[in-house]
Amino acid sequence: MNTPAAPSPSSVLFARGVIARLAVWPTLKIAVQEGWGGQGAAEKQTWMASVIVDAFEEEGQKPDDQYIEEMLLQIMADEFDAVLEDESTESVALDIVHLWDETRAGKEDGVIKFEELAEKLKGKKVVAQQAPTNDEDEWEDEDVSDEDDGGEAPQLMQPPQSPPRNEPEVDEDGFTLVKGKGKGRR
Repeated sequence: MNTPAAPSPSSVLFARGVIARLAVWPTLKIAVQEGWGGQGAAEKQTWMASVIVDAFEEEGQKPDDQYIEEMLLQIMADEFDAVLEDESTESVALDIVHLWDETRAGKEDGVIKFEELAEKLKGKKVVAQQAPTNDEDEWEDEDVSDEDDGGEAPQLMQPPQSPPRNEPEVDEDGFTLVKGKGKGRR
């Protein structure tokens, strides 16, 4: 009977980094804390880390940050019933790809940084903050019919107190885009 070979030290280091990075991801922490994934939410977090590590460990081309971001979005949707629009998956994916490159080079600085941060945050609750919304605009298309009557759609008027920079951005499919607070945005 063949016993699987022990993982390489760099693989173990990478796995530790992925586990720690996921542990400090506020969106995932809230999902686990609030039980969005059901009773096994914490186990799903560990499983998520193993799926990511496996994607990198498989033979072939190294996954890029977009692939990992899509994987994170899919897992959050499937396992935690959460459709994320906060753009947090982008930074998590970039960090994970960076951890892979770093651990392959024998460096452990990033892993240690995330493990220390995870240790500091251990046991602390994450409080979700709701983005400010304009309640009048939130469900503005609720009564819109799919039928095309050939006429021009009525234009909604903005309330006078709303500054133009707070107008919601609507994509080509009619969905309102939610923007996270990133560097340099206010």
